[in-house]
Amino acid sequence: MKTTWIVGGVILALLALGMFYPCLAPAGQLPAAEGYIVLEPIRHGALTIFPILAGASHDTHQFITLDEGLRSGEVVVSETGSVSPLVRPRHREGVWDERRHDGAQVNALVLVNNSKRPLILLAGEIVTGGKQDRIIGKDRLVPPESDPIDLSVFCVEPGRWVAASSNFHGMGVGMGGMVQPSVRSKAMADKDQQKVWSEVGNARTAMAAGLPPSASETVEVTSSYAGVIQNSAVQRKLDAVAVPVEHDYQSLIHQLKDKNAVGVVVAVNGEIIWADIFASNELLAKYWPKLVRSYAAEAVTSQAKHEELDQKAAQQFLNQMEGRRQVVESEPGLFRHSETTADSFRVFELTSLLPKTGFDVHIAKIAN
Repeated sequence: MKTTWIVGGVILALLALGMFYPCLAPAGQLPAAEGYIVLEPIRHGALTIFPILAGASHDTHQFITLDEGLRSGEVVVSETGSVSPLVRPRHREGVWDERRHDGAQVNALVLVNNSKRPLILLAGEIVTGGKQDRIIGKDRLVPPESDPIDLSVFCVEPGRWVAASSNFHGMGVGMGGMVQPSVRSKAMADKDQQKVWSEVGNARTAMAAGLPPSASETVEVTSSYAGVIQNSAVQRKLDAVAVPVEHDYQSLIHQLKDKNAVGVVVAVNGEIIWADIFASNELLAKYWPKLVRSYAAEAVTSQAKHEELDQKAAQQFLNQMEGRRQVVESEPGLFRHSETTADSFRVFELTSLLPKTGFDVHIAKIAN
């Protein structure tokens, strides 16, 4: 199926609005939800991506990502037991926590940021190694040159409890590194290990469908989510969707770079499922290779069939940010994390409270 994207209508819309121009917003002045505009979609197969432009951008050069930190060795992630003398374990109500005799825990890891920059962690990012592959449980910031931080994580490899390596590492460019939205939501919204494992199992079965028998059997017996998406046959399946979408998105964003492209609304089989919005185009670009593959994984494992969505529906989804309940957690002077719940969606906002910031680093919206 041919990938399509539309530029002419987008440019005319921007000129008519007369509001999108290169701008670096002062600290604390992130545009409201209505300050975002959704562009015409990019479609390939079951996946539809609506690029998002913002009325302003922020300077995010001071931050380091998990991939950058693991690759340089400045960020170290290890099992809790390996640094237990340095860390006071925390017990959180409602989070399943299985203890082992060596001090390691399924739902806890320890991270040290040795870099001189604050570290961004996004929910759903995969770290492989240790005794099991894990994903970050929720968005947060870690200060530069930090003490060991106790991380809340979820296992995405239920079949192993034997150390593959002493520390954890990320996944290579083009190999994933972010779980698909259906798994990510179980960590972020449900905060339930059993539901995460259930979705990993569903994804594994769906990815095996349609593969040659030998490849299908290999995928079915692989307990690791990372192992499944790194399988060469599954990679070809994901690339068939992700590569054309990534190419056309990059072409469009290159033309609109000075228009503050900061995120996407995501639909699968004509149903909106997600939105990811960042504080800057540069930050989006760093996460885009892993995000687009996570969206592609959702597309190839989804069985639902819906009608094709238009730009108006995506804009309406993005405009609705108010809910009936909000839970806020904060580390003074570092970050604030809020979760807003409505009947049909949840919104997660990570706000930097570091000096000269005061803006939302990342916003994720999940359709219920």
